[in-house]
Amino acid sequence: MKKYFITGISTEVGKTVASAIITEALQADYWKPIQSGDLEYSDTHKVEKFISNSKTVFHPNSYALQTPMSPHASAEIDGITIEIDKIKEPTTKNHLVIEGAGGLLVPLNDKNTLLDVIKPDYKVIVVSRHYLGSINHTLLTVNLLKEKGFEVSLIFSGNEYKTTEDIIKKMTGVPVIGRIEEEPYFDKNVIKEYAELFKDNL
Repeated sequence: MKKYFITGISTEVGKTVASAIITEALQADYWKPIQSGDLEYSDTHKVEKFISNSKTVFHPNSYALQTPMSPHASAEIDGITIEIDKIKEPTTKNHLVIEGAGGLLVPLNDKNTLLDVIKPDYKVIVVSRHYLGSINHTLLTVNLLKEKGFEVSLIFSGNEYKTTEDIIKKMTGVPVIGRIEEEPYFDKNVIKEYAELFKDNL
């Protein structure tokens, strides 16, 4: 069974939509280990709204924090400390899509970052979106993952910026699963269309 960890080069780059697409493409289970804020309409709720298949199981967060901040800060406000050994991968016989929180080095506590949640058998998908500084953020993220021995691929999100993407592809050498365009909206049908497009590259 495949296990994909979805991370981004920053926050608000399209991780949740990408997670929904991969979940639908594989009819995988979905798990967001740490949710910071928006508990009434969390990323799990959003992905659930996008999924058409009946096979996907949505596993509960290990930590559901009240404030939309970096997990370490949000946990502090809630009066708790995130413990890495309490972030336990759910048991399933299905494929599993794991969605991260923010970027790769987002602190969870005084010692651990999100990188410490990624297990050696996870394939990592990095969502890259163009903005001033995004080349640097993408190269830093991908190169760190490669140094740690992970199998890495990319999804580009938003409008195409050819010079940006060409240099990222040349300098990282990792496969590109596809692009999520700047759509006017996302719903089950749009997600399903992307799932069909991406399926053969997973």
